[in-house]
Amino acid sequence: MSLHKRISVCLCSYNGEKYITEQIRSILKQLTADDELIISDDGSTDSTPTIISEFEKNDERVRVVPGPGKGIISNINSVLKLAGGRFIFLADQDDQWEDGKVEKVLGEFLRSDASLVVHDAVLVDSDNKKVLAPSFFALKKCRPGFARNIIKNSYIGCCMAFRREFLKVILPIPTDIKMHDQWIGLVLEKKHGQFLKPVFMKDKLVRYRRHEGNQTGLSHDPVLKMIRYRVRLLKRLAQRKLI
Repeated sequence: MSLHKRISVCLCSYNGEKYITEQIRSILKQLTADDELIISDDGSTDSTPTIISEFEKNDERVRVVPGPGKGIISNINSVLKLAGGRFIFLADQDDQWEDGKVEKVLGEFLRSDASLVVHDAVLVDSDNKKVLAPSFFALKKCRPGFARNIIKNSYIGCCMAFRREFLKVILPIPTDIKMHDQWIGLVLEKKHGQFLKPVFMKDKLVRYRRHEGNQTGLSHDPVLKMIRYRVRLLKRLAQRKLI
């Protein structure tokens, strides 16, 4: 791990052959020689390993590592531990970064001294042609607030970036919760919110692709399951002395 990078983009891949090339290209064209893209592949059985290995071979900014093979949260924990950049950007394998994303998010960090920046996204179909919703923020009524984000999560990983110094309070993300982005948002709101508040940018900087293979959906679980999950989430936060 190099601690001399400006940005670390952390991307977890698994059977993403259909979309990952477009996503990697949209990321790399915004990175400088002082940045890195770390791809942790969690045992893909399609052509994803071949695709990402080609990027690694041809671009020294790309580093491919094997995931632990224990699910998405374990894979995210694993890749975040390798990040050496001052700012860490999360990325999904099936989206597309809009031009100017890196510059605008870094500009917000410098202006606001935020711990965490979350920007808006446009929801598109699997072909990235039809707009399903012009604003994820409007669709989900996203905004900061510790209590309201336990009840209704506003945080979306593919639109998040945070300062590396906060990894020590984020990690390890509990493997028995299902939303790593919610965990990161809540930890930073509670631990440092009195000094460095999360910033929600209105800029739509990702084309957030919805398809049958998405790891997370827009629908809700049954009420009882949702209650049980939130009780478990509160227990894990309490164990970190955050509530």
